Formats: sequence, C-alpha cells, structure tokens
Amino acid sequence: MIEGTRPGELASRPDVMDTVGAHDEERPARRLGPRWDRFVRVAAIAVALLVLWQVFWPLAQGLTYYLVIFLGLTLPMVYLCYRPLARRRDPAAPDNPGIADWVLAALALVAGLYPILVGYNAFLDRGGQLSTMDIAAGTGLLLLIIEATRRTTGLVLPAVCLVFIGYAYYGGYLPQNWGVAHAGFDYSQIINGFFNDASGFYGIPLGVAATYIVLFTIYGAVLNSSGAGKFFVDFSFALFRKSRTAPGRTAATSGFLLGTVSGSGTATTVTLGAITWPVLRKAGYPKESAGGLLAASGIGAILSPPTLGAAAFIIAQYLEVSYLTVMVWAIVPTVLYYLGIVLAVEIDARRFGARAVDVDVPSTWQVLKRGIHHFASLAIIVVFLALDIPVFSAVVYASGVAALFALIARLVESRGAPGAALLTWIRSLADALAEGIRGALPVIAVCAAAGVITSVITKTGLGQVLADSLVQLASAVSSNATVVLVLTVIFAAVAVSVLGLAVPVTASFIIAWVVLGPALLDLGVEPAETAMFIFYYAVLSEVTPPTALAAVAAAAITGGSVMQTMWQTWKYTLPAFLVPIAFVLTDNGSALLLQRGAVDVLWVTAVSALGVAALAVVTGGWLLGPANWPERALCLPAALLLLYLQPITVGIGLACLAAAVVVHVATRGRTLEQDKETNRAHA
Repeated sequence: MIEGTRPGELASRPDVMDTVGAHDEERPARRLGPRWDRFVRVAAIAVALLVLWQVFWPLAQGLTYYLVIFLGLTLPMVYLCYRPLARRRDPAAPDNPGIADWVLAALALVAGLYPILVGYNAFLDRGGQLSTMDIAAGTGLLLLIIEATRRTTGLVLPAVCLVFIGYAYYGGYLPQNWGVAHAGFDYSQIINGFFNDASGFYGIPLGVAATYIVLFTIYGAVLNSSGAGKFFVDFSFALFRKSRTAPGRTAATSGFLLGTVSGSGTATTVTLGAITWPVLRKAGYPKESAGGLLAASGIGAILSPPTLGAAAFIIAQYLEVSYLTVMVWAIVPTVLYYLGIVLAVEIDARRFGARAVDVDVPSTWQVLKRGIHHFASLAIIVVFLALDIPVFSAVVYASGVAALFALIARLVESRGAPGAALLTWIRSLADALAEGIRGALPVIAVCAAAGVITSVITKTGLGQVLADSLVQLASAVSSNATVVLVLTVIFAAVAVSVLGLAVPVTASFIIAWVVLGPALLDLGVEPAETAMFIFYYAVLSEVTPPTALAAVAAAAITGGSVMQTMWQTWKYTLPAFLVPIAFVLTDNGSALLLQRGAVDVLWVTAVSALGVAALAVVTGGWLLGPANWPERALCLPAALLLLYLQPITVGIGLACLAAAVVVHVATRGRTLEQDKETNRAHA
C-alpha cells in the first residue's frame, strides 16, 4: 500500500476540508456544534422536502411565489452556516452562530417572506408604486443578500453589486452624450426592480438555483452517501491496473466520476489529490505536473455531461431549451478535453520516465460486481431526459434509485439486522437531503445577488451599450468582418476570463451573457455557440492564472510551486481554451455542438482532434520521441489553423502537421544513428 491509504477511502479529514475552504471560490462553512447542527439540519431537510414537493405538486400561486418562500427559508441559513469572517481567530473555539448572526437570520426570514406576510397578491398589485414599508423591506432584503454573498464568496461580487446600484441611481446624472448615460431612476424604482419585478431577486438565476441546481446538489449528496464516491475511485484504479500511464489515467477518470457527486472543480481537485497524489508521486510525477493534472481533472467534471456546472442550467433557461440539449452540445467538447488530458498523460509518462505502481485494489470485475449500480442513476437521468421527462422529475427519480440501491446494499451487508440497517439508511438519506441544501447555499446567495446586476442591466440598457462598444473597438482595428469577429471573440474570451478571476462561475456566466453575449449575437454568432463559449470560459477561470483556484488547491496538496502548477494546469487544459473559440469563429464550429449533419460532425471532430494532438506536441514536447523546437514550431500554427475549421485553413494546418512529422522522423532517425555510433565507439 502507499502511505497506508487505500485508494477508495475518500478524504473527509478536517485538513482536506480546510484546503477546500481555503482555495475554493466559495468560503468555508462553519462547523456547527451538535445542537445547532441538528437545528440547521432539520431546517435544511424541510426546505429539501419543499423543493421535492414543488417538482410534483407545484404551488398554485406560481413560480415566483415559490421563489419567495425558497429565498425566505434559505437566506437565514446562510447566516447560521457561514461566519462573518473567512477565518476564525481561534480554530479551537466553538464555531456556532453569535447573537448578531441570529438577529440577521431572523431579519432575513422576515424580509424574505415579506411579500407573503403582507398579502402576496396585494404586494404584486403595488408593482411600480411600492409603499414606504415595501421599500424598507426591499432595502433590508437587498442588504441581507449582499452580506450573504460576501460571507459565502468574498468581497468582489458584493462590490460589483454596489457599483451597479450606484450606476442605476447616478447614471441619470451623467452627460447624456455619453453612451453609458441613461434616463435615471429614483430609489423606489430601483428597489421595485429588485423586489417586485421578474428581472430582480426572483429572476431566472434564482429560479434555476431553486429548481435545477438544488435538485442536482441533493442528487450528488444522495449518490455520495450511497458510497458512489468510493466506488468511482476504486473503479478507476482497477480499470487501468499496473502500467506507467495508469496513475495519470486513473487521476483523470476519477476526477470525471467524482465530479458527479461534487459539483465543484476545486473540491473535486482536493478530494482527488488526497487520494491519488501518493500514487502519482510514487510513479515519479514532479509535484507541479501532478498538481496540474489534478486541477485539470477536477475541473473537467464541470465541463462534462451528465452533471455540468450550475451555469449550464442557466443556459437551458436563457435559451429556452431542455437540459438534455445542453448536455448534447457538451459531448464533443468533452471528448476533445479529455483527449488533450490523455495525450498529455501519455507524453508525461514517457518524458518523466514514470514507473508502474502496485495499488491494492480488487479486480475490475470484483469492483463492478460490488458497485455497478452506482452508474444506474447516471444512466437514468440521460434516459429519462431522452424520453422527454422533465429534468426536475428525472433528477428526483435518479436520486430515488440511488437511495434504493443504497438501502439494498445496507440490507445485504446487515447480516441479520435489517432494522438497524434501515435506521442507518434513513439517517443517511436525511443527512443527504440536508447536505444538498447546505451545499447549495453559496449558489443561492450568488443567484439572488445576480438579480441585482441583471435588473440594472435590463432597466438601463447597459448590456447593449457595452456590447456595441466591444464591437466598435474591434472595428477600429479593421473593417474586415472576419477580423472584427476574431478580435471580438478574443476580447470576449479575455473579458470572461478576467471576470471569472473575481466572481464565482455562475455569476461570471450571468454577467458575461448579458454584457458580452449581445456583441457576439450582433455579429451573427448563434445563441447556442455564444452561450457555450461563455460557459466554458467562465468555468475555466478556475484554472486561469494568476488566481487559478483549482491549481492553487492542487499545489497545496502536492507541495509544489503555485505558479508552476498553474502553468502545468494550463498545459493540460489548453484545448479547452481554444476549442470554444472554434465554436464561434466559423459556421462549421456548430458541428462541435452536434448541430450539423453526421458527415460534418465527423470531419469537424476529426480535424479538431488533430488540432488537440498538435497542441499536445507543442506543450508536451513529444511526438514519436522528444520533439525539438522545429517540430513544435510547426505544430503551433497547425493546431490554430486546424481549429479554425475552414477547408483552406484545415488544408494548410494538415500540411504544417505533416511537415512537423517529417522533420521529427528525419531528425529522430539521425539522432538514433548518432546514438548507435556513440555506443559502438564506447564499446
């Protein structure tokens, strides 16, 4: 065994959780004492039951009525579960809510439920003409949402919200010949837009959080409580057994599977690192390369079906398509992403001289026999969506199947004590429901705060103004339509990446969609390609220097240099940065989202795969053997030209790639002959 750790033992130690909290975009939650933990658990279970009830028996008053209740019940939990400061001064001191936290939680409950407490229909009738009490309650709820967002994600997003509020109020005082000036809004109109309007607190972002996201977090918690996480890791180790590339392949596969029960790239990276880093180290991986592989593998699950990141659900709502459609769009990009990782793993194993490692796991058949049912719930989601069953119902059914298999497994293992097994199962299911809600609290706060930003952008028209400015900036460089599109795409990619460095992925996507989306749409890019382009760059912010949260967390696990780990992560994820650009530059890019015929999909996928392979040569420095600078120099334009996906550029790209292979074979042949002559001379 390797340092006394079985591969399938998922890390749950406090130091691992501290690593997640230290480097994740979401701040660490409190470790409540037993009494308060039970209180919050009961409250979270009640909310989970409300969410499940809404799936099958929606409240007659409509979705907004449900969102008011949902926010009113979950916002107070943020104040009980998250401390006002990111770190405790005394880690040994009790970590329970203080008096101020309880007061804020009570205020959040009253302010959140205010529209119902004063009469929901009467409150809606006052839309546009709120009373003084309405404005006071709306102001209180606004401040409480901003503070909840600060507690869960840090200072940046609340600061952005305050900037937008200031713009909504003072933008009318700007010179009217300025493009960003607007007609102006008084304070009551601003609060009305937040509190009593479809684009405010109760808009699409919160609607997605209260339906799609929370159901998937519950599903992930149920799946994890059933032992799926342990099975996924054991299966990955058993699948590749003993070879020099097995440790790298295992890390990539484990990251993909663990992401289905995590939902966070950084959390998956930390859990994966705690399990696989000892194996990678024994195989001979340098600390920084192992950290890069762990971060890339951890973030890959958020880019991959069937459980994409939270922003994917918002795509489905914004574009009014099914979640299955978004999953289908992600299939080919996922294949290309993992192709890049696999090629990098193969190259690294040869470049580092990686060694095979003996790992104490059962055979693949034994592992599958014990836990193949864990794949059943994932399959059910896809099958039910294909049968046109609503995604909410499909996820609930999948959660039920996972819970049922967990019950059967416990009964089989109970050895004549079914009563105790049943009781244990009920407790684990209740804990999973509570964890699902508690795990979604940061996203709920972010989505409510995003309502502030989308409301201001919608009311003032700022999004279109900024989009026009982006296109004008590109047009100032060239009047050629293709050049304008290329520059706009590059500017947009940089903007989303920079935005993602400061705010969580979900908020980054929402802001970028309303600000940058119109620019690409105005240039003729289709909505699906635009949305997926923004989605990928929002997610990739977790591995984008100089912050690269997933890479920082991986470096904390391996003990490697943070900056070098970031660049190694960038090496592994480079295809994910370039393939989304291919979506939007040409019409053929839509084939990568499976929106063209079978022939187009096949040739575009094949060409893109060659582009990814060329990138692997550039970053890994290996072809049939060590690649020198001439081959790498030829492969770089080859990759870029191939990913442009136009016949003429593909032809030139193939020629460059062929030239690189010819040069490599020729120089490698000479090198081998020289080595043989040298050996003979020494002999």
